[in-house]
Amino acid sequence: MRYGICILPDQPWRRTRALWERAEAMGFDHAWTYDHLVWGGLPDSQWFSCIPTLTAAAAVTSRIRLGAFVISPNFRHPAALSREIQTLCDISEGRLLVGLGAGGTPDDGILGQPSVTARERVDRLQEFTTVLDRTLREDHVSVDGDHYIVRDMRLVGGPVRDRVPLILAGNGPRSVRFAARLGDGWVTTGSRAEGLDEWFAGVARNVEILSEALADRPDSAGFARYLNLDSSPRNSLESIELFDEMVGRASALGFTDVIVHWPRAVEPYRASEQVLDAVVSRRLASRTGG
Repeated sequence: MRYGICILPDQPWRRTRALWERAEAMGFDHAWTYDHLVWGGLPDSQWFSCIPTLTAAAAVTSRIRLGAFVISPNFRHPAALSREIQTLCDISEGRLLVGLGAGGTPDDGILGQPSVTARERVDRLQEFTTVLDRTLREDHVSVDGDHYIVRDMRLVGGPVRDRVPLILAGNGPRSVRFAARLGDGWVTTGSRAEGLDEWFAGVARNVEILSEALADRPDSAGFARYLNLDSSPRNSLESIELFDEMVGRASALGFTDVIVHWPRAVEPYRASEQVLDAVVSRRLASRTGG
């Protein structure tokens, strides 16, 4: 099992820099931040941009992988994003993880875009992902799509796609199958549930769909599976016992990676840093020589 931690971009860099450095020193395999204009969980909070934050994190770390959790088409164009990814891949020396998801409110309304249905969001994400994939692989890309137009997008210097894993988010059958077809990995938050058993049961159903979709894929052995533990009805860092239970259940379902959030003093993700330290001591210390 690989372990990741998400650091919300709601604080200035002078405060969060130490968290990114600590995440690497603790032995986490990957660290993530959200990509929004405004996040619904903290709509009145100060909020900082994902790509510059990851760029700054790349400059103060050397080993840990750095992820966008997750980028959506709400306010991005795939060709423009591909240039940012190409640049960040270079700065981080290939440590970037690109999570991609369908997106939602309130980001979708800020730019005055027309409202879209859930199905249309998935349609748009699939076209967005396909165009992004091409612009990270090919030079002179042109596209006339339903959602995006590209005219002779350049990729001078050669493809970077082999160093940029696309981790596709999905909680429904269609999105899970798309992740299996085009992605390098799948990340899920599961579905809404009243209790932990119900939540894991929903996750298990999507795991079955994913496994069926991967059955004919030649490179499926290296396909990564990420589970956001804190999207469950419980905060995974409530206690070391709960964390151990959730990781055990994730492992039994075949997940290769789990992600938690840096503990906060208030909701969302309210938890004790003592539990985080205990997790690090029991599961990650051997990686750092502790």
